[in-house]
Amino acid sequence: MKNSILYFGFILLIGFSSHAQSKIGKAEESLKKNETSTKNSKTSYSEGENNNDSEGSFFTEVFGGLFVEVFVQAFAYTVYGIAIESPFEQGHQASNAYLSKYPYYKLNTGNYTYEWNEDTPIFRTSLSARYISENSRLKGSQLNLDMRFLKRVALELDYLQLWENNPNFGNDNLAIYTALAKYHRVRTEKFDAWWGLGTSYIDGSVNRFGFAYGLGAELFFAKPISLEANFNQTFINDDTVNKLNGLINYHLNTYKLIFGYQHLRIGNQNFSTVTLGAGIFLD
Repeated sequence: MKNSILYFGFILLIGFSSHAQSKIGKAEESLKKNETSTKNSKTSYSEGENNNDSEGSFFTEVFGGLFVEVFVQAFAYTVYGIAIESPFEQGHQASNAYLSKYPYYKLNTGNYTYEWNEDTPIFRTSLSARYISENSRLKGSQLNLDMRFLKRVALELDYLQLWENNPNFGNDNLAIYTALAKYHRVRTEKFDAWWGLGTSYIDGSVNRFGFAYGLGAELFFAKPISLEANFNQTFINDDTVNKLNGLINYHLNTYKLIFGYQHLRIGNQNFSTVTLGAGIFLD
């Protein structure tokens, strides 16, 4: 009887421990456990690649280099038009839009303006800090540095730190560092949108770099408010780290107040948080 009670208690303890593990801990474990399968899949891919060499050469012989060259050029032209700029847009004012000193520097302009003047910057930096909260146990902070130059190009550095206070396992934390080279594809006085490529580093027990890409847009519909949305995804082993933000910005000259929602998916764990903060524009 005594042994049965001890056994039953042991089972309950294991179940309770598993349930009480922090969300951050579960997220880290889900990112790490795919590392072995990723290595195996790379090995299988390299073996299969050798087997397909003959198929590739057969394709080239049958269809000829001319067809391949035409196809590649057409594909490159289409990708360039979608990602960079199409010939139909080159005559529009947005093609040569200038950076504004800060959003709503003029009444109806956001991040870009069609008019150049002595206050028009060549280089502009924005720095923001936000507080993140899911519940009383899980908090975080986010620092973001965005440097725009040459009208269309930008470099974004982002630091996201999460803390979780678990009553059974103490404190747990995780940081995500992201760097993106961004291209501002749409540049109008009311609306701008961008895409970017880069890398993220997940620290803690994951301790890995991964390829990252991002998309974002901001709408300036009525002074002093703008609506902003951005998405960032990083590939770690066979899993991903996703960040989705929906933000309301309240602009006060070179400053802005930030309110909104942030959804994170780290491995197999979802974090739904509210966020608030402030930012400043520098040139």
